Amino acid sequence: MARGNQRDKAREKNLKDQAGKKPKNEQSGTQYARTKEQQAAIMRQKQDEGMTAEYWLSLEGISNAKKAAESSGTKK
Repeated sequence: MARGNQRDKAREKNLKDQAGKKPKNEQSGTQYARTKEQQAAIMRQKQDEGMTAEYWLSLEGISNAKKAAESSGTKK
């Protein structure tokens, strides 16, 4: 009869372990795909904004370098 107690203890331990785990995605396939696409669109927009800012900053840096070179008398 000792086996029954061991089984109960294992069941209790397993339930305790499962309660502590993070739940999985509960969305349906289409809901999950829609959410994923929306998040991807947001990230693409952020990347585009970052690239645009980097582009303009790089152009500003190039023009500043040209101005500095002209004022010092050397050209690049």
